Amino acid sequence: MSTRAIASSTLWQLVSQVAMAVLSIITVKFVTIGLSKELVGYYNSAYGYLQLFGILADFGLYAIAVREVSRAEDKNKTLGALIVLRAVILIISLSSALLIAWVIPQWQGTPLPLSIAIASLVPFFTLLAGMLRTIFQVRYRMHYVFIAEVTQRVITASAIGAFVLWGLHETTDVQYLHLFLLIGGIGAFVLFALSALYGNRLLRPSFDIDRRTVLAFFRHAAPYGIAFLCMALYRQFDITLIAILRPDFELQNAYYGSVQRMADMAYLLPTFLLNSVLPILSERDAKNQSVQGLLEKTFLTILLIGAIAMLFAFFWARPLVLLLTTADYLSTPDRLGSDTALRLAALPMFLNGIILFSFYSLLTKHAWERLVKTLFIGAFVSLVCNLWLIPGLGFVGASLTSIVVHILLACLLLPQSLRVLPVHLHPSKLIRCFLFAFLLAFPLYTSAHLLTSELTTVIGLGLATLWMGFLAWALGFRELLWSEERQEWQQRQ
Repeated sequence: MSTRAIASSTLWQLVSQVAMAVLSIITVKFVTIGLSKELVGYYNSAYGYLQLFGILADFGLYAIAVREVSRAEDKNKTLGALIVLRAVILIISLSSALLIAWVIPQWQGTPLPLSIAIASLVPFFTLLAGMLRTIFQVRYRMHYVFIAEVTQRVITASAIGAFVLWGLHETTDVQYLHLFLLIGGIGAFVLFALSALYGNRLLRPSFDIDRRTVLAFFRHAAPYGIAFLCMALYRQFDITLIAILRPDFELQNAYYGSVQRMADMAYLLPTFLLNSVLPILSERDAKNQSVQGLLEKTFLTILLIGAIAMLFAFFWARPLVLLLTTADYLSTPDRLGSDTALRLAALPMFLNGIILFSFYSLLTKHAWERLVKTLFIGAFVSLVCNLWLIPGLGFVGASLTSIVVHILLACLLLPQSLRVLPVHLHPSKLIRCFLFAFLLAFPLYTSAHLLTSELTTVIGLGLATLWMGFLAWALGFRELLWSEERQEWQQRQ
């Protein structure tokens, strides 16, 4: 039953992310067509700046909430306390973000401060909905999340697309920049409203709580809040540093920001898988039951997800950027463009899964001290390298910094996580993963020059998906990932 629940939850999240990825591509495409490159840079800079404060506002509460609600006897009261804590931290964090944005000297007289103020509606409602997402996670009813998230993206893509279809093309009118950001906020509100509607059917939070309960959760979440802040500093703060350190930040973040949104999609897939695994992993670990099989399958799946993201980003960087944006964002002999940034982001996409696996392993064992110390090192190295490289190299310097930091953190965190939750992988399973990656890389490399338009790229993605499905079947990944759990179920029967 646990395997089926994890598989169903992960599948719904995967379907949701695929649908959202498609709608995000359409939305970004409309934005890059409708707005001038400079306004696209402001658009990306606003969201990039808010990501840091959004992660700070999360404060590690989602991961804590999944674990605490799944273990709690009074789930209603536990969820209510966590929602109150989330709301307080969220208001403080976003208020600080707005205050800072309006006083940064480099941004005075630009559309960026007002853009950030309007765009803040997105993290506000999204993070409130994220706490309600805990209900669907622990109840394994992720199809409700699918409905809410896809509805949000459909509204955003449709509304922005309507202006483009009516003739808006590379406008320099700042009002349309603010209008597009407002549309994103309206979509986020719909996400929150639907999450609240469906969530009340499964678990109604109780707000009959005392201050000691809220403070206890705050103390419990604080180490992970610091850890998530460190992750935000090395993953998202570079866009803000570009906006501060480069006089041409509009163009730099026009090229780099679109790629970061693609990278965020790749980062989310292992996150959702681990969120699905965490409740059962925590429950089994608390009961001193074996988690070896579950950890092994999770790690192998993360390796496969990371390898797929890395190979597509590296070999199909140019066609994917053309699909996501327009030809103006591609590299030319005179300048580097978004395809260069995407190719440089390939390795961090793979290593991110390993880092997140280590993060959640340490989270399960509440080994927060070593986790926070290691991530602080990564954040510090990222800040120093970005301050050194961005003024001269722009987004290329930020990309190189990301590669260095992800290699460093993967090498430091994985051995620590394996000490607290060992994963014993048979060499034959790793060989199958390597063979899958090699057999996928070769056709991607040889076909990249054929993908010269949006249509050919879409066709190529469809054929590549079929090829990956065939490889997964031929290499026996279904048996590899689920056979041991099925044997355990048969033994219990």
